[in-house]
Amino acid sequence: MKEAFFKLHLSVLLAGGTGVFGRLITLNEGLLVWYRMLLATVMFFFILLVLKKLHKVSFKDILRISGVGILLAIHWLFFYGSIKASNVSIGVVCLSLMSIFTVIFEYLIDRYRVSYKEILFSVIGVLGIVLIFHFDTRYRLGIFLGVISSAMASLFTISNKKVSAGFPSSTMLLYEMLGGFVGLSLFLPFYLKYFPVPTILPSMTDFIYLLVFVSVCTVWLYILQIQVLKKVSAFTVNLTYNLEPIYSIILAMIIFHEAKDLNFSFYAGLGMIVFSVVLQTLNVIRNVRKVKKKGDAV
Repeated sequence: MKEAFFKLHLSVLLAGGTGVFGRLITLNEGLLVWYRMLLATVMFFFILLVLKKLHKVSFKDILRISGVGILLAIHWLFFYGSIKASNVSIGVVCLSLMSIFTVIFEYLIDRYRVSYKEILFSVIGVLGIVLIFHFDTRYRLGIFLGVISSAMASLFTISNKKVSAGFPSSTMLLYEMLGGFVGLSLFLPFYLKYFPVPTILPSMTDFIYLLVFVSVCTVWLYILQIQVLKKVSAFTVNLTYNLEPIYSIILAMIIFHEAKDLNFSFYAGLGMIVFSVVLQTLNVIRNVRKVKKKGDAV
């Protein structure tokens, strides 16, 4: 079990490193996501082929899963756009609003009953973002893009849950990457027309970063998650992933010295967002315990 928890925290650390690579790689956000999904699709395909875990899926289901992959591509597009327009800390802090958007979208899409507690927790998180938003005008575009990224991440999670029933996670991930790559390929020419670049080919340094990024922070991360879920509950895994923004900020401070660019308003806003996440986490734990007690009573 100790090994499983070590792998769990290692996977969270790797997930936190995605923002760091977003700043290290000099390609714009469109090309970065395009190359990430291309390389991830190729790597996953050959890994599943070698392991003989490449499952057959109907064309209709491939289209459904690929549609969810396009949402993932849009989320990544805005996430890395946020990082490049501001910094890693801003991008990942905005991503913490994902739980708030989940509450909103679940109500709008599934008519999920919203509790007053969830509304209160969400308001605290929003106030944290508002506080950060006012601390420096240089980062307002990054924050705006980051908030959209968070909303897209929430839509992806909800859609992924609806579509994933009956499919192995490896199959889902392969076709999501493929769908995101194809969808972005169709959109990329228009994107580059309005955001032109000198060349679409990555430099040797960027290519090395991309290979490490995809193999470590996508493929290896996925393998670790599969191994961990065999020993640890999905609830514990999701709970631990609340640490991802914290790991990202710490890495950014160590590698890019971002602490010097952030002031008290940022940390106060970050504190409010973390507080909101903690309250939501405790509320979920309490609800899970209630369900277990009812089950034991029956």
